[in-house]
Amino acid sequence: MTDKGACILVVDDERPIRRFLRASLDSHGFEICEAAGGAEALAQAANLAPDVIILDLGLPDLDGVEVTRRLREWSHTPIIILSVRDQEKEKIRALDAGADDYLTKPFGIGELLARIRVALRHTYHTGAQLVFQTGKLRVDLARRTVSFDGQDIALTPNEYDLLKLLIQNAGKVLTHRQLLNQVWGSDYGGENHLLRANISNLRHKIEPDPAQPTYILTESGIGYRLKSED
Repeated sequence: MTDKGACILVVDDERPIRRFLRASLDSHGFEICEAAGGAEALAQAANLAPDVIILDLGLPDLDGVEVTRRLREWSHTPIIILSVRDQEKEKIRALDAGADDYLTKPFGIGELLARIRVALRHTYHTGAQLVFQTGKLRVDLARRTVSFDGQDIALTPNEYDLLKLLIQNAGKVLTHRQLLNQVWGSDYGGENHLLRANISNLRHKIEPDPAQPTYILTESGIGYRLKSED
């Protein structure tokens, strides 16, 4: 399937927002379905199997974070949060619950379309890509080798696992807790200093300028994102 024609479920209790998103996304070739509340969203997701879900947090019946948790019990469909809530703690709650991305209202339709493209690429290609390459960075996931500008780079096991996890979720924000839990284990969920040290070491090995990273981007107060080409 190409991006065009992908089904997007828009979940928002404000009719003007739904109308705007329907018009904007429909004009780019997407198929749009709508829900005004959390319970309706869960039912629509089960019945229609959308390719991407755009979800508001402030719903009248169920909070969007709770909707995300319930969806993640059985669905891997990418979830993009679209909310007026701009506090870091709200973003972290949503991402830790299983959301793939977070965009704050007001938003630009161009940025939303870029986030949708990233979500669709992740949906269609998860598990299929054995060699990741961007710029001069090349990672062979089958052989566990990393090179930059043709030169092999030696990573520690934790550094490699961290890079691999970021690659597998390229374009997505991963919270500090998600990265720590998946690379080091649940006992390390609060060891942010350990994560910062490994990210710093990784950047010194794979970034042209570690002080101005090109690949591993910081989401301030939340986590990290591996840049994905739009």
